[in-house]
Amino acid sequence: MEPDIFYPVGDGAYAREMTEIAKQACLSCPVRAECLRQALETGEQYGIWGGMTPEERRDLARRDMRRRRFAAARMRGVAR
Repeated sequence: MEPDIFYPVGDGAYAREMTEIAKQACLSCPVRAECLRQALETGEQYGIWGGMTPEERRDLARRDMRRRRFAAARMRGVAR
């Protein structure tokens, strides 16, 4: 695949179409999970990685952070 499809520019119809094509390509990729993990660990701000847009990755990271905080708070409550 052309690497450019993984970096759609703008938010118009063409960029949305490229985003969907990239996300579809990711569905069958054997390293999808590793790709997503790398993007999350490095804070990648651009492009489609592991089938997710930057906004989707930020949302995923926020949910994970809330889940970790909740689990830590529960553990502190149990430890007391």
